[in-house]
Amino acid sequence: MPATWGIHNDTSLDLIAGGFVSIGWNLIPDLRTISLERSDLKALLRESYPEAKEGALPIWAGILHRFAEEISPGDLIIAPRKADRTLAFGEVTSGYYWDASASDHKHRVGVRWIRDAVPRSVFSKDALYEIGSAVTLFRVRNYEDEFRTFVASDSAEAVQQLVTRQSEEPEQAVRRADDTPDADRIENYTRDFVTDRILRGMSHRDFEEFVAELLRAVGYQARTTQYSNDGGVDVIAHRDPFGLEPPVIKVQCKHLTGTIGSPEVNQLTGTLARGELGLFVSLGSYSREAKALERNRQDLRLIDGDEVIDLVLANYEKFANRWRSIIPLRNVYVVDQFE
Repeated sequence: MPATWGIHNDTSLDLIAGGFVSIGWNLIPDLRTISLERSDLKALLRESYPEAKEGALPIWAGILHRFAEEISPGDLIIAPRKADRTLAFGEVTSGYYWDASASDHKHRVGVRWIRDAVPRSVFSKDALYEIGSAVTLFRVRNYEDEFRTFVASDSAEAVQQLVTRQSEEPEQAVRRADDTPDADRIENYTRDFVTDRILRGMSHRDFEEFVAELLRAVGYQARTTQYSNDGGVDVIAHRDPFGLEPPVIKVQCKHLTGTIGSPEVNQLTGTLARGELGLFVSLGSYSREAKALERNRQDLRLIDGDEVIDLVLANYEKFANRWRSIIPLRNVYVVDQFE
C-alpha cells in the first residue's frame, strides 16, 4: 500500500511549479553514489558538518536514508507551507534524483501536485499535530486516513464526517499519545486550535464583534455596525472616544479561511471617504491582485488569518471573559530544544 509522507521545506523554492520535493544537506553528494548504511551516512555527515551536534547525526542520516530508499512512486506527499499556513498534496511520480544544476536542495523526488493552498482548518487538530513534526521528513500514520479522504474526495465535509465517526472510537485516545511534544508542534497546535475556535465557535456576527474586541485590545475605540445592509463595513474604529477626530477606520470582516480576491477588497475601498482608512480582516489569505491593491494604496491594510492569530496571542489577557471562554488558553513554558 502506498505510504504517506510529511515534508517540511521552508526554502523559497517553488516546489509546485517545479514538480518536486527536496531536502537540504547540499554537502552530501548524490545519494545513489554513496553507501546508505546509517553508520556510513553518520560518518559522512560528521565529516561534512563538523559543527553539527552529535545527537542530530542519526536523525539526519535517517532522513537521507528514507528520502533515497523508502519514498516510492504512488506515495502521497503532504507539504505544510509555513508562509501562508496552508497544505499542499502531491503524488510521487519518480524516485530519488540529484539535481546538480540546482543552487540549493539538490536532493529531490519528483511529485505531481494534486491539491494546493488547502486550509489547515479542513483537518482535525490531532491530524495537524501529527504533521507538525519537527523532523524534515516523516511518515504519516495515525491520521493518514483524514488526509487521504480529502485527496480522494476534495471535500472538507467528507473529512469532517470521518472525524466525527472516529471521535467515537476508543482507540482514538491512544493515537494522541504517540508523539513526544516539542515547542514548534505545541505552537502550531495552539494556533490551529485558536483558528478552529474562531471559525467554528463563533457566528459571523460574533466574528465582527470579536474583531472590534481585537481593535479595542490594541488601543482603538471600536463598534460594530448593523449586521445586514452595512454597505460592506462591519466595524468602525477610531482613536478618540467619540469618533470625531480623523482618521476613521472602516473594517470589513470575513469569517472564512478561503482566499479573498480584489472584488471584495474593492467593495471596502469604495466606501472610503477622503481621509478615511480601510482595514480588511480575514481568517484566510489574499489573492495576488488583492495584495497589489494594498501595495498601491496608503489607506488600505489587509490582515490575514496568521496575523489575526498573532493579535489574539499577543493580547489575550485583555479580552473580556466572553471571548476567553470561547478560546480557552493559558500561559505555560515549554521545552524549546531538547538535546
